[in-house]
Amino acid sequence: MNLKPKKLNYFPVALIAFLLFASILFHYSIHFENALTKETLSAFGLHIPFLRIIFEPFLGILLFFNSSLYALTEFIYVLCWLLILFIGYSLVKSIQIKGGQLRKRFLLRQLANLPLIIGLWFVVLIIMIFIPLPNNTIVNNSANTILVNTHSHTEYSHDGLISQENLWKWHKRNGFDAFFITEHNNHHKTLEFVQAQREQKFSGQPLVMCGEEFSGSNHLSLLGLKENFSTKGCADSTVIAFTRADNGAVIVNHWFDGERKTLEYYKNLGVDGFEIENSATDRFYDRKVYQKIKNFCEGNYLIMNGGLDFHGYGNVCSIWNAMEIPGWRNLDPVSKEEAILNIIKTRDQNKLKVVLYIDRPYYAKKNLFFRPLLTFVNYFRTLNFYQVLSWIVWITCVSVISKMLSKNPISKQLSIQRLVPLLGLLLAIFLLGLGLIYFFRIRQVENFTKMYKEYSALLFYVGSAMLVYAGFVAFYRFFKQKE
Repeated sequence: MNLKPKKLNYFPVALIAFLLFASILFHYSIHFENALTKETLSAFGLHIPFLRIIFEPFLGILLFFNSSLYALTEFIYVLCWLLILFIGYSLVKSIQIKGGQLRKRFLLRQLANLPLIIGLWFVVLIIMIFIPLPNNTIVNNSANTILVNTHSHTEYSHDGLISQENLWKWHKRNGFDAFFITEHNNHHKTLEFVQAQREQKFSGQPLVMCGEEFSGSNHLSLLGLKENFSTKGCADSTVIAFTRADNGAVIVNHWFDGERKTLEYYKNLGVDGFEIENSATDRFYDRKVYQKIKNFCEGNYLIMNGGLDFHGYGNVCSIWNAMEIPGWRNLDPVSKEEAILNIIKTRDQNKLKVVLYIDRPYYAKKNLFFRPLLTFVNYFRTLNFYQVLSWIVWITCVSVISKMLSKNPISKQLSIQRLVPLLGLLLAIFLLGLGLIYFFRIRQVENFTKMYKEYSALLFYVGSAMLVYAGFVAFYRFFKQKE
């Protein structure tokens, strides 16, 4: 009779205890905040997609990192920490191995795994940036408030990577009632798309409106355009005059003091206001810039709005412009657009709230090296009951399956050292497939965006290199290497 006690795996128990501890005792409630007053807006609720809850351990952390205040910078530091942990584990494990030959073999294997680890990080980055995962979004519980985006781009901008149809679907999925397409220095394709909706070739919800982002002394959003005119080579004042003649509105986008022109310069040109936040790169402006714009607008009767600046990739949706328009659903498309433009042109800030998605405390863009660790902890703090339950179920399932496989002789043939290159092969095929999708879009928008060509080339190069390297490592470990 074998009385030897069974070896327990404490990691799953510790992980479950940690997530319960963080989510219950230090819970952080995700909420929506007015960017101008910092008050919590109770009229807006949170929707967590069912698919995300089911696959919470796989999707949740990615989405939480993607909504970080400085997402790209922080994810680069994630790679740093990944390499630190990997190298640290390899050194500790090698010390525990007895025998110089075995230790040398282990370190060589780990060295061969290093490019695959970096490749895995790169694929996760690509998924975060380019794949539309089921992110949390807003629920509008207000009777007279609609949600509007005044700044977005499609593949008809030089830096856009999404079709008009998919941009419309994206806005619908994220709770918008209306949005402007503001391509860089052109709007004739947008006018065609708007006209198609007016002719009821697709649903009128959300409403599409025509704009343009003019690149002059700074980037200006020209909103509510009805006529096709060219802004190429025009001065700021000329473009604003064109927009006024078209009964449109003008907003200064992502302004920074000293970069181009002063705030006073744009006020004197007759703009209607400024973006007070823009989430294309970082979630928030530098607080000194934010405060300067806010004080200037309040002192000069200029309106402030939030610029999502969506290009079809990047951060998840985190800004909405909430406009008070009673009887919205009973209005025809022309009246809806005029109601939106009227709020901007009359500069009625009482009827426009800039709504921010808040899922963590604010922090400045400094000392970000340790931020991934805090982001990881903050993620668990935001979990609700169903998300915690999803984690517990997945942890339990993985533990049970892992234990069953450990008793199966076949599992010895599928060690971690062999699974890593197989995973690398799968990820390489994913990169090549995505690159192929982008490649087939090039001709359709050849004279507009450069992004499909650039990213398809990048994905082909990285995917091909990863395919060859992972294939070589897999071949060696399965057929050449003696156990």
